Amino acid sequence: MQDTVVEIDRKPAGKADPGQGAGGEVSQRITALSRHLTRGLIGRSPLIERLLIGLLTGGHLLIEGAPGLAKTRAVKLLSEGVDASFARIQCTPDLMPADLTGTPVFRPDKGEFEFVRGPVFHSLVLVDEINRAPPKVQSALLEAMAEHQVTAGGATYSLPDPFMVVATQNPIEHEGTFPLPEAQLDRFLLHVVIDLPDAEAEREILDLVERETVSTPEQEVEQLSLDALRQARANAMAVHLAPALKDYIVRLVTATRDFETAPDVRRAIEHPVSPRGTLALAAAAKAHAYLAGRDYAVPEDVEELATDALAHRMVLTWRAAADGETPRNLVRQLLEQVRPL
Repeated sequence: MQDTVVEIDRKPAGKADPGQGAGGEVSQRITALSRHLTRGLIGRSPLIERLLIGLLTGGHLLIEGAPGLAKTRAVKLLSEGVDASFARIQCTPDLMPADLTGTPVFRPDKGEFEFVRGPVFHSLVLVDEINRAPPKVQSALLEAMAEHQVTAGGATYSLPDPFMVVATQNPIEHEGTFPLPEAQLDRFLLHVVIDLPDAEAEREILDLVERETVSTPEQEVEQLSLDALRQARANAMAVHLAPALKDYIVRLVTATRDFETAPDVRRAIEHPVSPRGTLALAAAAKAHAYLAGRDYAVPEDVEELATDALAHRMVLTWRAAADGETPRNLVRQLLEQVRPL
């Protein structure tokens, strides 16, 4: 089974090519990064696509899956392909906020305190097993994700630009874990859930690991520069959203709040999706269209990403949860009932 490489150098007939001139070189760099990820990740095309969407939008990603599904590997491969600083934080129940943000340290030679920056002061931050971090650490991370800043010792420090958090969590481990608060979940652009591979993909994974074990590493990938990344982000955000498509996104989100559009779905929701969900879905749809080589978004872009962009932003009623309902299934129901005009 071969993974689909995200290509962004195609264009539909009659439309301006977003990859002409300098933009074309940027598009090629993004495609090269996609190929690098595809070579190292078997059967993970949706995850690769969403990592690139997060990179293009500046949004944070939450990746959920059982142990051994290459969640950490995926982020490390992304860091290899981008010319930006990278840090990995392994969360544990005894982690302290200062372990994340840094702390003031007294320098006897200077007779004053100096702030020593923690691992969050990097452009790409992998927060492994985020649900094992205690609430105080998650609160410190929330400020970094929401405001792109850190407050420590009474002073505020800006985080680098770009800044992107990719967090992972294990859904089958419950002892020693702290569920993420809704406010923090709402700060993730996408919540990506990955499943176990099939037999064909598993065999390819075995072959890949064997090759990596016995052979010399391939030539390092040409890294995407920060200037190229910023240009790619500008190109992605310039993708056109037609008024009808904006209305479609708004109708999807507001259907989680009113009882007229999809009453069965609404009755299962205690807290509906906030306007941040609308903004996240619109930005993700633009980036998805850009990766497809289009300078305009279509309903398929919205439908592809709606579950990952909206499900983690809603809270179910206790009755719906007891009946085994899930937010992701409710979003799928909404996509069947709310159609583009």
